[in-house]
Amino acid sequence: MTEVFSTIAFYVFGLVAVGGAVGMISSRRLVHSALFLVASFLGVAAIFLLARADFLAVVQLLIYAGAIMILMLFAIMLTPGQVERRRPGQWAQRLAAGLVSVAFLGVAGYTLLATRWPVAAGQPEQPTTETIGRVLLSSYVLPFEMASVLLLAAMVGAILIARED
Repeated sequence: MTEVFSTIAFYVFGLVAVGGAVGMISSRRLVHSALFLVASFLGVAAIFLLARADFLAVVQLLIYAGAIMILMLFAIMLTPGQVERRRPGQWAQRLAAGLVSVAFLGVAGYTLLATRWPVAAGQPEQPTTETIGRVLLSSYVLPFEMASVLLLAAMVGAILIARED
């Protein structure tokens, strides 16, 4: 019974993620596109939970569905006036985009069908957050701190650019 529930939940959350992505690219309003993107992020986070990747699910919620979306909404609100879309491209650009899309879909479909996907037996012994935290704060502490300094510098730069003189 658990496998049936997991399979149904996977397909439902997959449809939420894909539906949010399609809604994002097809919406004409920027705020609606941002909200569709949040729905897509939430669907991906739920799929991570189903895959027993608890750390990735929490990071998906906190970083992408939370912080990145707030940043995008601030950028939309700070943009002066309504941002207009450009006219659709020439027919040659549309044809090239269609061919690239079909080629990508073909390669992705072939990879999905040709790859043997092993199924993990049983549940992990401990949560993934403990192992990731231990490695992040021991072996990779210097890159972790460098990333935090870089993000701090980017935030200070964004504040200096956005402030009114």
